Amino acid sequence: MPQAMLDTDTLSEVMKGRDPIVAQHAQNHLERHKRFNFSIITRYEILRGLKAKDATQQIITFEARCRDSKVLPLTDAVVLRAAEIYADLHRLGRLISDADILIAATALTYDMTLITENSDHFRRIESLRLLSWRSPA
Repeated sequence: MPQAMLDTDTLSEVMKGRDPIVAQHAQNHLERHKRFNFSIITRYEILRGLKAKDATQQIITFEARCRDSKVLPLTDAVVLRAAEIYADLHRLGRLISDADILIAATALTYDMTLITENSDHFRRIESLRLLSWRSPA
């Protein structure tokens, strides 16, 4: 089974801990893989939200989560893949946000399944594997 990468919405839900089904999936994942994988773009999206709310304690908790996880960088390979995705979606008239394109390109470059609840957008990207943690394990 390929490695998985958490999208921003999923990591945010894991951190909030409100959905017991997502929490169970997260626990199962950590037992199996010992850490989460997510894009540096996800790190940015969560951190900007916490800083905008001046959520000091949540920032400290999030920084600890980042240290315990693998934060996947934006590399030239990711940027090239993202540009291809953008061009394809632009031709089809089905663009999504640059952040989502970069997250998808990261998952594809590192050959990971993207765990997300934003399947409406991500489903537009050919060959991107998607998984939801909202369904029981």
